[in-house]
Amino acid sequence: MNAQELFKAINQCVDELDFISARKYMEQNKTLLQRGKHRLNRNAQELFQFVTDRGGEQLSQKDINMLHAINRYASNFDIRAFKLIVKDQAPLISRKDSLMYLNDDAKTLLESMNAVSVNA
Repeated sequence: MNAQELFKAINQCVDELDFISARKYMEQNKTLLQRGKHRLNRNAQELFQFVTDRGGEQLSQKDINMLHAINRYASNFDIRAFKLIVKDQAPLISRKDSLMYLNDDAKTLLESMNAVSVNA
């Protein structure tokens, strides 16, 4: 796909409210879009700004799966597995944006372990 087709496809996706496809195009072609973002329509430019601003902060699918596993162990009260996964995933758990993916059971267990402070 050449640059002109890319800009047309992104603009069309945004016009059709297909933000997932537009975001995927944008993430795959950030450098090209950075140089020619004036060729995007207004809504597409705003979506591109959002994608580039949040690019480094987003959790990967692997991270989200780990957080779901932590939730599962906490809900089943499997303390041994919970402690092992928390020990291995300490940097992930310490991220502020990961707390929104944790259920109440996991948050309570993490607070009791002094691993995180949910109220702060």
